[in-house]
Amino acid sequence: MEFTPMRAFHGQLSDNQPIRRNLAEKQKQLRDLKETLAGMKSHTSPALKESVRKRIAQLEAEISAAPVLKSAKKASAPRQGTGAPQGRRPMRGK
Repeated sequence: MEFTPMRAFHGQLSDNQPIRRNLAEKQKQLRDLKETLAGMKSHTSPALKESVRKRIAQLEAEISAAPVLKSAKKASAPRQGTGAPQGRRPMRGK
């Protein structure tokens, strides 16, 4: 019997794409990582500790930049009710 690897279809979570998280999820992940780092034993590998510290720094940067991103999105967002409806294709006549 031959082994046939399974293939992911486009958009499936196993496509090795980053998982998008909202601000609340990032804050929860940051809390969890800080607890994990605090609970690490003295014999835990330095590489693992450094990896967790880097991810904590990344999340802190993303969270601190989030209010700036939100205000920028609101300022550049088009007004409702002007132009063609967003996300829909125009209807064809029969």
